[in-house]
Amino acid sequence: QVQLVESGGGLVQAGGSLRVSCAASGRTFSRYHMGWFRQAPGKEREFVAAISWSGGSTYYGDSVKGRFTISRDNAKNTVYLQMNSLKAEDTAVYYCAAEVAGIRVRLREGNPDYWGQGTQVTVSS
Repeated sequence: QVQLVESGGGLVQAGGSLRVSCAASGRTFSRYHMGWFRQAPGKEREFVAAISWSGGSTYYGDSVKGRFTISRDNAKNTVYLQMNSLKAEDTAVYYCAAEVAGIRVRLREGNPDYWGQGTQVTVSS
């Protein structure tokens, strides 16, 4: 089992930046591929980003590519999502997710093994 706790959400103006963090506890952090999803009211859950257990591979949803960067620090058991050039459309609850590491990162398919509780990100225009 692993517990995921997001932090760093808040209110930011359009064009600004924000970094959200996800701290993991329980089993060894490096055994998990990690990722982020988001969901706004009235909209479906959307894949945002994922990173392989080693950090060697990253993946991004089309709507955030070039603006968001996912990274991880296995020594700190933490994954980060750096969000730049934020838009009002980025407003959502952002959820951290973990997948037991296999060769292929499957987080993009939307069925992780563990979910965090979410952190609200609001972008004002």
